[in-house]
Amino acid sequence: MELKRVVVTGLGALTPIGNTLEEYWNGLISGKSGAAPIQQFDASKFKTQFACEIKNFNVNDFIDRKDARKLDKFSQYAMVSASEAMADSQLMESEPNTDRIGVIWGSGIGGLKSLEDEHTAFLEGDGTPKFNPFFIPKMIADIAAGHISIKYGLRGPNYVTVSACASATNAIIDAYNLIRLGKADAIVTGGSEAAVTVMGVGGFNGLRALSMRNDSPETASRPFDKDRDGFVLGEGAGALILEDYDHAIKRGAKIYAEVAGGGMSSDAYHITAPHPDGIGARNVMIEALKDAELKPEDVDYVNVHGTSTPLGDIAETKAIKHVFGENAYNLNISSTKSMTGHLLGAAGAIEAIACIMAVKNDIVPPTINHFTDDPEIDNKLNFTFNEAQKRTVNVALSNTFGFGGHNTSAIFKKLK
Repeated sequence: MELKRVVVTGLGALTPIGNTLEEYWNGLISGKSGAAPIQQFDASKFKTQFACEIKNFNVNDFIDRKDARKLDKFSQYAMVSASEAMADSQLMESEPNTDRIGVIWGSGIGGLKSLEDEHTAFLEGDGTPKFNPFFIPKMIADIAAGHISIKYGLRGPNYVTVSACASATNAIIDAYNLIRLGKADAIVTGGSEAAVTVMGVGGFNGLRALSMRNDSPETASRPFDKDRDGFVLGEGAGALILEDYDHAIKRGAKIYAEVAGGGMSSDAYHITAPHPDGIGARNVMIEALKDAELKPEDVDYVNVHGTSTPLGDIAETKAIKHVFGENAYNLNISSTKSMTGHLLGAAGAIEAIACIMAVKNDIVPPTINHFTDDPEIDNKLNFTFNEAQKRTVNVALSNTFGFGGHNTSAIFKKLK
């Protein structure tokens, strides 16, 4: 069976550094930090009092007030980013067969704020169980995919992938595989997350996973820096329209890049910590390259998971050196989480978009907030510190790893 080629024909982004694709990309290449004191609740008693929140966003500019009240924020974010991507692709203007268009979405947590609000209301009441009838449909992680399919009448494959911070990349890889197997003509994919909540920040603080640099939020996410002290929690969404190449060409679609391949692996080591030698990260990049039928020397840019945690950055660097060998020193490497923070289940979506835009524009976004080299990290590698760099980017690889040892890599390349 001959596999079909898969291309990217639409993009949408709602991020802490920009509320549209254009704003997000401009924020990336200008080295903008999205971190600031938390606005959504009083965090003054929390160990971490800042996050990368969405800014200047009013959901009612996009979704009717009555309908928006039925959606958790993670679904609102999904709907807004997917709407931008669908408009960008002009997919629906070609009168496609909607039985062959699906939605595969990623979210690591889902409707955390809805769960938090309903539980708080119950505890503060008299014990009478008066729950919002939309509580369960707002909370369940699959509901964002459901809402997107309902809005556009898409009757193809429809589900959510949940693999912690690897969720959105798992969704992208699943979408890619279904299209190349001929199971769909196009799929709306990506991920969304809205975990900047009392329980979200408190829970990650309990794990001691978050940076506590409250005196300088904008410089707190500092991947590969000696003084990194944890990740910065982010929120938002990214959406991609993946499409069968022949289907896209037939309708005259704009094409950003080709999806070249994807890999998945497990650390099988620890519930939160990476394997210290980066074995899972190593294996997943090898698998992605094999799937894409590419050699390590074909890759120009790696958008790393790079969360700014003491252990994670070292393990991923070891994996890159193992996989790419001497070519590792010819790569541009960057962690865009230094700007956006960590969007958990949505991270893979906005970072895939960063890779696709790097391929399209031949610019590599930077890793900002680098101040001091870490002697445990090979700083002869080009981490694209502090400023974007222009270079030809024919092939870009995106890594996303999740609690539980879940590893994913997706590869995008220039269409030829």
